[in-house]
Amino acid sequence: MPDPESSLLLLQPTLEAKQLPAGFSIKQSNPIKLSVVIVNYRQWKYTEQLVRKLGQCELVRNGQAEIIVIDNNSSYHPAIRRLRSKPYVSLRRWTKNRGFSCAVNEGCKLSSGDWVLILNPDITPENNFLDNIDSYLNANNLHQSKVGVIGFGLRNPDGSVQGSTGPFPTFMGTLARKFLPRAWRKYSLHKNDEAQKVDWITGCCMLAQRSCLEKLKKFDTDYFLYYEDVDLCKRIAKAGYDVCYEPSLAVVHHAPIHVRRVPPRLRVITRQALMTYARKHWSKNES
Repeated sequence: MPDPESSLLLLQPTLEAKQLPAGFSIKQSNPIKLSVVIVNYRQWKYTEQLVRKLGQCELVRNGQAEIIVIDNNSSYHPAIRRLRSKPYVSLRRWTKNRGFSCAVNEGCKLSSGDWVLILNPDITPENNFLDNIDSYLNANNLHQSKVGVIGFGLRNPDGSVQGSTGPFPTFMGTLARKFLPRAWRKYSLHKNDEAQKVDWITGCCMLAQRSCLEKLKKFDTDYFLYYEDVDLCKRIAKAGYDVCYEPSLAVVHHAPIHVRRVPPRLRVITRQALMTYARKHWSKNES
């Protein structure tokens, strides 16, 4: 668990007035349907691009969607002022990197929508992505349903399919998957084009029903980074909720871990996360 003193926010005053662009209006009286939570860590360029894209959605323009950005102690960047000037964005900066789980939980705490969309900064959504999500939820009567979280299709920049769902890891399964390419060690190897119930979905693009998140006390902060999404889906399933995958709505994920050089420290964090998951969810014989 992080030091409680590190949870203090850098609540810097917003000096610039939040002026709307020409032709842009927000109806403040509308209730928030959808809250977007973005955790930034040294990715201000990606974060600003993502916020700009989401800001074009009618749900944002109508005041029915909000964007919460939590920064895990990145260096100052001019994008901070620009983001804070947007009336639909709430940006909080921390004095310490407290990890992904803590940041998402803080974003959820600051938001008010019935559904919470968690997005990595290096995501490029399709046009009208938030509007399409709202239409999807309404068409399938998913409000107040037993659907806990929904994952959407991930694409590589070249348009090819990227892994986004997987089976719950077991000891033997983890050993066997070590022989697979990095891109598929955690993920399901087939049926990426079918809507279905799955074990878990990646947290880089995860839509969660707030009532479910609140019941389960959100992400487990014992995970600094990685496997927090698998853990959440495991607890969601145990609580009787469904984890669903809907590939008809898709985003581009630019920099998944399997295409990057993984520094030694990140390897340690990943292995620690798996060990934490094993301790919490594997049988004594497995762990």
